[in-house]
Amino acid sequence: MDARLQELKKRYEEIESELSKPETVSDQKMFRDLNREHSQLSPVITRFNDYLKMKKDLADSKELIETEKDPEMRQMLQSEIEELEQKIDEMKEKLLVMLLPKDPDSGKDILIEIRAGTGGDEAALFSADLFRMYTRYAEVRGWKVELIDASTNELGGYKEVIFSLRNPEAYDTMKYESGVHRVQRVPATESQGRIHTSAVTVAVMPEAEEDEMEIDPNDIRTDVYRSSGHGGQSVNTTDSAVRITHIPTGMVVTCQDEKSQIKNKAKALRVLKARLLEKTNSERMAKESELRKSQVGSGDRSERIRTYNFPQNRVTDHRIGLTLYSLEKVLEGEMEDLVDALKKAEIESLLKTVK
Repeated sequence: MDARLQELKKRYEEIESELSKPETVSDQKMFRDLNREHSQLSPVITRFNDYLKMKKDLADSKELIETEKDPEMRQMLQSEIEELEQKIDEMKEKLLVMLLPKDPDSGKDILIEIRAGTGGDEAALFSADLFRMYTRYAEVRGWKVELIDASTNELGGYKEVIFSLRNPEAYDTMKYESGVHRVQRVPATESQGRIHTSAVTVAVMPEAEEDEMEIDPNDIRTDVYRSSGHGGQSVNTTDSAVRITHIPTGMVVTCQDEKSQIKNKAKALRVLKARLLEKTNSERMAKESELRKSQVGSGDRSERIRTYNFPQNRVTDHRIGLTLYSLEKVLEGEMEDLVDALKKAEIESLLKTVK
């Protein structure tokens, strides 16, 4: 471990030197990439320096106790040695966690796509609940939330909603949400009081950076049309809605949230780039080692990950076997217990592969 940390410290010093060079500052991509690597390494190096200081203090104390004759001083040094040894062991565990493989998309902004699945109107209403849950969680943390596009039903639910969360912690925190979310409750439209089960699909996609996912203009077809509201009626007198088709993959993205055709096209392209990046990442993950596959929240949107049971006020995450009886709080955006448990489970899983 120490050898690996020394390598990282050397790399950290090299990055600091590179960042001060004019040619690096003028190269936007290089400067951004080095800045991101620097920010990722900074807490590791800070903790490693503390670890090295503790080891030096321990060595000094052990050297002193060998020559110390005074019993009281020897007792004090022995206590100091034991305390330092305990702190060093704890620091080694923390450093080991920090050395675990980083997700290549760590630190990125994200797009979240929520789609109503089985359950019709009830699924659409639950899509709206999840949208509210995620945006509340994000807003409390000061993350920037932006609605990209939404398709609503007559009850105010979402057949589909796409939005972005911008913050360096967004991807690392929300990546566990990809998958099928199941809800069990009595629908507002149900007169018999029977519990129904519906499903919603969530996809968390890292946003493609400007130079990360290039799209050949010849590979896309752009159609424009008038925005529509409930029941298909026109809500705009101009052709501002945009539909982009990526010819090589057949992917189709629509956006009609803005009144400006230019803004809708820009948003649609962001979603298309994110979907193409997600496709590339999925293909890469399929080829990678078991180490990558062992991470909790692999991004598989077909996996049933969680059940929200309203009669019992219960939330169950099936991946880690966690059950919380605080559904109301979770849906109000208080997701900390879920997020912390998923992060801890992933760390424990990864530690097994490297120890």
